Amino acid sequence: MAFKVAVVGATGNVGREILSILSERAFPVSEVVALASSRSLGTEVSFGDKILKTQVLDHYDFSDVDLCLMSAGSGISKEWSPKIAAQGCLVIDNSSCWRYDPTVPLVVPEVNADVLAPFFADPKCTRIIANPNCSTAQLVVALKPLHDKAVIKRVVVSTYQSVSGAGKEAMDELFTQTRALLTTGEVKVNKFPKRIAFNLIPHIDVFMNDGFTKEEWKMSEETKKILDPAIKLTATCVRVPVFISHSEAVNVEFEKPISATEARALLRSAPGCLVIDKREPGGYITPHEATGEDATYISRIREDHTVENGLAFWCVSDNLRKGAALNAIQIAEACINRKLIKAKKV
Repeated sequence: MAFKVAVVGATGNVGREILSILSERAFPVSEVVALASSRSLGTEVSFGDKILKTQVLDHYDFSDVDLCLMSAGSGISKEWSPKIAAQGCLVIDNSSCWRYDPTVPLVVPEVNADVLAPFFADPKCTRIIANPNCSTAQLVVALKPLHDKAVIKRVVVSTYQSVSGAGKEAMDELFTQTRALLTTGEVKVNKFPKRIAFNLIPHIDVFMNDGFTKEEWKMSEETKKILDPAIKLTATCVRVPVFISHSEAVNVEFEKPISATEARALLRSAPGCLVIDKREPGGYITPHEATGEDATYISRIREDHTVENGLAFWCVSDNLRKGAALNAIQIAEACINRKLIKAKKV
């Protein structure tokens, strides 16, 4: 069975990655349609060895589309996802628009794919599924097997997030600022509140009344919704001068004892995880090495003796893939494999 797939936001970082991964994974497509805003009409994007010309979202009829992979921001998703879903098309949304809606499942397939069947069985099914924040996606993949074994009480995480998480303009700004600094040119700050080249910015998304940023709040709320509402999580999210792949330093406190050796074995056998953990120089993963890869990489696994039943580890993943495009496609694959969706045209 092959599916007609629409990619909304096809000219953006994540949209282009979605098209690439659909081809790589030989997703069962009968047709792929690239959609974007009117200003991107006719822009060419690659799908395997094919070139697609973008069409305008506002004028598109979704009545014969089976699956819409939405990656065009919250505003567009809020307006269009319900309209598209009402035409019988499954929408998998990469924005933050639907993540906290109780009627919309927030899914990382390695962690909570079991929520999909009850969702589709509900007569009030919205036909919208949310993709989590990129920093949350890789974190819960690593936490899931540990939680199943020893029950997580509290997580403290510091993120080191690449500029690609803020879009193409952010990547361009890192590039132009770096070039300017190396050639004694003028450094211009536009996308970020401070210079990002050769610098760190401890601020992602807007500040909230309690002093945390919305990015930090997202990680807490999404981890609870995906994994367990009883988990307490506090985050500090930092933007770093890396183009692609997010890194996280994670400290976890458990209800039950768990050793570093046990954790390493659990993570090695867990879906989506790849452990690179040699206690020697270079025996760990970095964002450069994770870029272009599908796995959530875990290194530096060790016991934290400052608390009872504590572990610390380092976690890295390509934020454009597992943090966005790949996870969305894996959700679609999970729906197909469980026979929860069917193609309109056979």
